[in-house]
Amino acid sequence: MQDKAWDVARALDAASMEIGRMEARLLLRHATGISASAIAAHPERVLTPAEQGQFQTLVARRAAGEPIAYLVGTREFYGREFSATPDVLIPRPETELLVELGLAKLAGMQLGAAAPRILDLGCGSGCIAVTLALECRNAQVTAVDHSTAALAIARRNAEALGASLRCIESDWCAALGEGEDGRFHLIVSNPPYIRADDPHLAQGDLRHEPPAALASGSDGLDALRQIIASAPAHLLPGGWLLLEHGYDQAEAVRDLLTAGGYSDLEQHRDLAGILRVSASRRP
Repeated sequence: MQDKAWDVARALDAASMEIGRMEARLLLRHATGISASAIAAHPERVLTPAEQGQFQTLVARRAAGEPIAYLVGTREFYGREFSATPDVLIPRPETELLVELGLAKLAGMQLGAAAPRILDLGCGSGCIAVTLALECRNAQVTAVDHSTAALAIARRNAEALGASLRCIESDWCAALGEGEDGRFHLIVSNPPYIRADDPHLAQGDLRHEPPAALASGSDGLDALRQIIASAPAHLLPGGWLLLEHGYDQAEAVRDLLTAGGYSDLEQHRDLAGILRVSASRRP
């Protein structure tokens, strides 16, 4: 890129030689504060030196592989904008299935006047926990993560979006109480499930996301095993456990749940047709 002052059209043309045009538009909006409609309507608008410099920097970082979500600081999930930093996994569209299924399970429970109790294990940005809290306003939602930094992001998102959330720093269920306060109608989790030696970890956006939120042992199942083993002690009678997993792990997760004595096993496909979520009841 050159340092000569650019208008919007030239900035987009130059950036499109290094990254996709849609991404260039997103970064230009972030660098300048110009709306999408203003970019389209006023291609002649000249960037200030500060705007041009920031835009060039963002484009260079994206061209080097940094995720768009980290560059602009947000990612949409279930129709809402969530803060996203390198401390947390970037929210992904396929994970919305976990929310939809969780809401469906809660709707089918006979809870009477009781408030639904929900636990999100490994909450990261809080996108799942916050969304469930907002979509089910009378629920009591607890978000757990072992990362202090991740919990700070989850709290920030909850506050920004007006969700009530209890956050606990814990290695999965380890810090949860054994009484009623530590038992739930619904436990959801999008845990790390990639094999530690998977070459994809060194490619694309995954290079920049927190390794602990991605990889889990030699077969990618370590976290899933731990959750499946510990969840029954924290599920209320009739409660559901919903787990997101990898595209090739449905059979292994089914076997783990069956061996754990869970009942009413279901497996659900995402929009790409991949078996993405396994659901089952407390044994």
